[in-house]
Parts: sequence; structure tokens; C-alpha cells
Amino acid sequence: MMFSSGHHTLFLYMRKTHCFHHLDELLSFEKGGLPVDLDVRHLKLIIAVTEEKSVTKAGERLHLTQSALSHQLRDLEARLGTPLFLRLNKRMVLTQAGERLLQSARQILNELRRAEDDLKQIVDGNRGSLRLSTECYTCYHWLPEMLREFGNKHPQVDVRIVVETTHQPFPALLNGKLDLAIVTTQHHDKRICYKPLFKDELVAILPPDHPLTARPYLRARDFADQHLILYVPPKDSDLYQLVLLPAGVAPAKLSVMQLTEAIIEMVKAGLGMSVLARWAVQEQLEAGTLVARPVTKKGLQRQWSAAFLRNDFMPAYVNDFVELLARPAMPLIQPGIVRFATLTK
Repeated sequence: MMFSSGHHTLFLYMRKTHCFHHLDELLSFEKGGLPVDLDVRHLKLIIAVTEEKSVTKAGERLHLTQSALSHQLRDLEARLGTPLFLRLNKRMVLTQAGERLLQSARQILNELRRAEDDLKQIVDGNRGSLRLSTECYTCYHWLPEMLREFGNKHPQVDVRIVVETTHQPFPALLNGKLDLAIVTTQHHDKRICYKPLFKDELVAILPPDHPLTARPYLRARDFADQHLILYVPPKDSDLYQLVLLPAGVAPAKLSVMQLTEAIIEMVKAGLGMSVLARWAVQEQLEAGTLVARPVTKKGLQRQWSAAFLRNDFMPAYVNDFVELLARPAMPLIQPGIVRFATLTK
């Protein structure tokens, strides 16, 4: 839908089009085979004349002379090819066409006012939406704690967790489907920025009676004769890419299961071993149903970062959410997590 104001043209893309189907009908009107463009000033004009019932009073309301307003009204009626008012004893009475235009004019101007208010709130960082995802479903377990505090500070921001982009966050960012992704890998694209949040440790998890629990840490060759259950395919696995492949080691059997709870139960039953974040299995470790061992003498750590598109006009609340994730005082602090007190600029 298009309205012109002066030399500028305002294009409105209405998501709730069912509220504006009458306007669509009106704007599709053609005179002599040419479409009729309506200016916002025309919509204000018909409302003012209707409510004031006088061209003179309507002109005062719109800060126009009577002559200028009469000229605009004649121009509008000429464009539409039909009178909008009947002049009866110095009173302006709407015709059927005028009634129809008045209905749409009120709808559109009300929507414009709401849009202006919403845009001001967005620019000020008080209102908007934040679409986010993480690379790991398990991370959604601690997100509610973040969202609660964020919601207290930004009650007008609608936070949406886009679960379907969990394993493909970078295409979603570049396609405009996400505002923020919490990731452990980096996609080499100059359009994407990264800010470090925290590090966590990946540990080998074993049933308590497994022979490898006798070792202080596991080496690459310790995986060679095991059934290894991974959360992600080998090409996306830190264990595989950073430990096993460089050592030329492959497990005797490999399974991929993208459900942390299922992996835990498989390992508890003695059906294999896995490598997961220590914080993801902390409950089982404390209960003694699983045993964790570091991977290599130095351990295997992941760097988590917030990823977002380079944007000079990023809402302030997005940065507030990133700062919240990186804050040491947040409930995410658990064994196996190293927090960053401040973000790297």
C-alpha cells in the first residue's frame, strides 16, 4: 500500500492485512486506466472536514487557508472521479464515496500513529523482539533464568527462542531469522560479530564400573576400542576434530544421538561412553551414577560466544542480553564453566 506525502512516499507493509482489505480495494481504484495515489494529507483532510462540517473550520484545524483546503479537496475528488461531499446550506455532508474513504482514512491514520509510537519505543530500546538460539539443546535448560531477569529489565521486549535454528544458527543470522546466536564455533563471514561469553569443559562420561575410570584423564587412544556416543556428527565434534583425528584414532563403534538425556541413560546402562559438558551432567556426577574424566592432560574446553550481525543500529536491549550472559553473577555459574567478567570490545 502506498501513500505520498509531499515529495516522500511512505510504503506500509501491513502484517495484519485483514484489517486493511477495504483500503486495498480503495487503492486499487483506477481512473482512465491509471492507478490513483492518495496522499496522507488527503486522509487528514477528509477526517477534518467531516468532523468540523466546514471547510473554514477544517482549514483552521489543519493550518491551511480556506482556499488551499478547497483546492486540495477538489484535487482529491478529481483524482477519484467522484464527489466526496455534498455542499448543503454551508454544511459539508459525506457522499457514499466519502463515507467509504473516511472509514479507511481513520483506520490508516490510527495505524500510522501506532507505528510511530512503536518505532519510537524501538529506537529508544524500550520495545521490540529478540530472536535467539543456541548451538546445543541442553543450553535451553539454563536460558529461563536469563530470560526472567532480562524480562524484568525489558518487559516490552518479546524474546523468542527459535529452536529450529539450533543446529544452523549462522544461515539463520544471515537470512534475518535470528538476532542473536549463542555458539561455540565461528563462521568466517565479515558480516557477523562475536563477543566471548564463557568457557566450559567437555569431559568423558563413563559408568562407575568402567575400567577407564581408573585413569586420571583419557588419552586419544583410550577411545579406540570403545562405543562412542556423540551429540553431533564427527565433523562438528570438538573431540573428533581436536583430539581423535590429529591422533589418527577412530572408536570401535560410533553413534550420534542429539538428545542429551538419552546419551546419559545409554552411558549409565553401560552401552557406551560419551563426551559432554561437565555442567550438563553435574546432577548425575553428584549422585554417583556417572563418572567424569578430563579429555587429555590439559582438558578439552569450548569457547562460547554471542554471534550477531554487524549493525550500527542494533537495539540496546540486545547488548543488554549479551552483557547478562557474560555476567559472573548469573545463575549459569556451575562447575566446569569459566565466566568472562567483561566483554571483549
